[in-house]
Amino acid sequence: MRVGLLGLGRIGAFHAATLAAHPLVDELIVADPVRASPYGRTGDPFESDAVVIATPTATHAELIVRACERGIPAFCEKPVAGTVAETVKVLEAAGGCRVQIGFQRRFDPGYVAAAMALRGGELGELHRVHMVTADPVPPPAEYIASSGGIFRDCHIHDFDILRWVTGREVVSVYAAGANRGAAFFRAAGDVDTSAALLTLDDGTLATLQGSRYNGGGYDVRMELAGSRRTQVAGLGPRAPLHTVEDLPSAEEPWPDFVTRFADAYRAEIDAFLASDVSLCTIEDALEALYVAEAADLSLREGRAVEVAEVRR
Repeated sequence: MRVGLLGLGRIGAFHAATLAAHPLVDELIVADPVRASPYGRTGDPFESDAVVIATPTATHAELIVRACERGIPAFCEKPVAGTVAETVKVLEAAGGCRVQIGFQRRFDPGYVAAAMALRGGELGELHRVHMVTADPVPPPAEYIASSGGIFRDCHIHDFDILRWVTGREVVSVYAAGANRGAAFFRAAGDVDTSAALLTLDDGTLATLQGSRYNGGGYDVRMELAGSRRTQVAGLGPRAPLHTVEDLPSAEEPWPDFVTRFADAYRAEIDAFLASDVSLCTIEDALEALYVAEAADLSLREGRAVEVAEVRR
C-alpha cells in the first residue's frame, strides 16, 4: 500500500523508519514544513491509502477530519485534540472512518501480559493498582507552555492503560501536584511532580505518581495487586530502580520514552496497517481525556472530582 506520513519530529522520524521497512508499504509519502527525511518521497500524504499523523497537537483534529473526508484510514498520535469539546467534534465528524489513536502502551508486551493475567483470573480479584510515569529530564519550556498540563500531556497514557488493562472506568479523581524544579512549570500553570488517587467503577482504588525530574532514568510501571498475586509491568532490568538490599544493580536505565517503547510503537503501526479494526479509537481517547480533565480540575480546586462532572 501507499502510506502518507505527516510530521518528522522525534516520533515522526521513528514512524518514518518503521513504515519504510514495513513489508505492507510499497511507497511512503512524507510531509513536514521544516524537516527532510531519508525515507520516502516528499508529496501530498493524502494521496495515499492510509495516513500517519505525527504533527503538533494543535493540528491533529483538522488532519484527522481531512483524512476522514477523503475516506482514508488514519493513525494519529495522541491526543485527538487539545480539549474535550474539540475531541467530541472530531468524533462526530469522523463518522464511520477508521481512526486509530497512538496509545502505545496497549502494544507493550509487559502491559499485554498483565492484562491477560488479570482477565484470565491468574491474579484473582483485583484489589489495587499503582502506576508510575517519570521522565528523566523535563521537556523544553515552550513545550510545557502549550502541553495542556502534566495530566493531559503525560498521564493521559496512564489513564488509557488503566482502562484498557482493567476493563473498568474511572469514576472519580483526587489529584495533587508540586513544583520542585524549573520556574517555567509554575509560569505555565503546570506542575512537575504529580500524584492522584483514582476510584474505578467497581470500587477498586488506583494510585498514580509522576515526575518530570527522575534522575535515575525513564520510569514507567504498573502494579496490579490481586487476591492471588501481584504482577508488575515495567519492572525489567532497565527500570531505573536501585535497592539498599544485596540485590544486583539495574542495567543501563531507559533514557527516554521512544527507546523504552520502541517495540510497542512498531507494533501499533503494524496493527494499524494489517487490521481493518482500530485497536484504540477516538472514543477511547475521549474517555482518557475525561479522566485527565477531572484530574486537572481536582489539582486546581483541591477537591475530589467526579468524572461525570467533566462529562456534563
